[in-house]
Parts: sequence; C-alpha cells; structure tokens
Amino acid sequence: MLRWPNVPACYGWLALDRRGRWRLRGEALSHAGLIDFLNRQYAHDADGNYFVQNGPQRVFVELEYTPWVLRLAAPDRLETQLGEEVGEIRAAAIDEEGNLLLETAAGIALLCDRDLPALLDCLQLADGRPADDDALLAAIAQPGGSALTLAWQGARLPLQTLLRAQVAQRYGFVSSPQETPAASPGSAP
Repeated sequence: MLRWPNVPACYGWLALDRRGRWRLRGEALSHAGLIDFLNRQYAHDADGNYFVQNGPQRVFVELEYTPWVLRLAAPDRLETQLGEEVGEIRAAAIDEEGNLLLETAAGIALLCDRDLPALLDCLQLADGRPADDDALLAAIAQPGGSALTLAWQGARLPLQTLLRAQVAQRYGFVSSPQETPAASPGSAP
C-alpha cells in the first residue's frame, strides 16, 4: 500500500460564510466543480474543527458562524449548504442579532438570512398565533429562553435564546481552527 507524503495542514485559506458559500482567501467561489469537490470532502475531527480533505492534506475551514447553513429548498423543506435534505429539527434558538439557529442530526445550523422572512410565520406565541414583531424583539432581548415556539412539520419546538459568542462552545465546534505548535525534538508528546 502506498503511503501519502507528510503534508502540513492548511489554515486560513478556506472559509464558509454565513450564507453557506465557500470562500478562498476571502473571494467567493463560483466554479461548480470546485464547489462540488469541497462539498464532498467536508468533514470534522473529534475536536470540532471542520476541514476539507484534499488528498493527503487537511484544509481547515474558517466558519463565519456555524458549520452548517440551511436554506429553504421548498416552502416545507430545508437543505444544508451541501444540498442535503434536513429531516428532523431537534431544537431551535435565536441569538441577540435575530439569527435563527436550528439543531439537526448533522449539528447546529444557521438559517440563511435570505430565508428567514419565509420562516417567521413558523414562530408562534404560546397560544399558537404567529409571533408579531414585538414578541420577536422581546424574545431576542430575553436571555435563556422565550415564550415563542417554532412550528415546523408538525412539531412545536421551544425557541431558546442565546448569545452569538456562546454558540461555538455550546455546540462543540471551532470557528477558527488554529495550527498547534509541533512538539519540539526530545519533548514528551
């Protein structure tokens, strides 16, 4: 069996923006073949670092917000930035900026801001009526929880509130992977 060469990991080149677009050194990618490759090779390690496996090299991904971004593929169907359909939504939260976060089997995901207006009708008061702007603003301002629920595909999920700065730690991912210094010769691992 052939052994791959020892290739250093790559940091700071590849990013995933809050709309689920790949960015290479800050520039949005548009080449369909390259985007398809990145989507197929997207993975994470046990420490919550997301990366793209490029042959023997791991190219770590800077996450503008979450490792997953959801889009409305149809009025009643969500999909990830990779084009994979989302089945069950396990939990819902909103941050102090009004971003809607949905927990899926893959992990925590940000709903693309372009699709947020379409899902606002799914945010409901305790009595089942759609939440108005005042109720939504009150929920955003109330840390820890809210009186709102997200009604989606027959489920009613309590809408938690949280601070954006706490999302990565709470859901166990690394927004900005960093190279760890290699052990110096003769030091213990």
